[in-house]
Amino acid sequence: QWEFVQSGGGLAQPGGSLRLSCTASGISLDSYSIGWFRQAPGKVREGVACISNMHNPYYADSVKGRFTMSRDNAKSTVYLHLDSLKPGSASVYFCTAVRLLEGICAMRELQSDSWGQGAQVTISS
Repeated sequence: QWEFVQSGGGLAQPGGSLRLSCTASGISLDSYSIGWFRQAPGKVREGVACISNMHNPYYADSVKGRFTMSRDNAKSTVYLHLDSLKPGSASVYFCTAVRLLEGICAMRELQSDSWGQGAQVTISS
């Protein structure tokens, strides 16, 4: 059974930065693409970013240029660096393994029941 344990998040001011971590177990992380999703209250879950097993990232237009994904396969951990935070960045962020389509990660989960526990990101001045 795959397991993803998240850490990070918290409170930041507009324009500030946060980092989210997602550590995997039960999976050879270097063979999988990992994605970050977020869901705010009353809103549909949306894909934020993903990174392929070959370290190629994808970013949603809403976060492009502000969020950065990286991975450390030796630590079985992927990171989401959130910079230039906006009020709209506030949400609960989740990580999971995602599909790889023609060498590019896609914002579609591989297993519907294997998600991180979620990390709250709150933006407030």
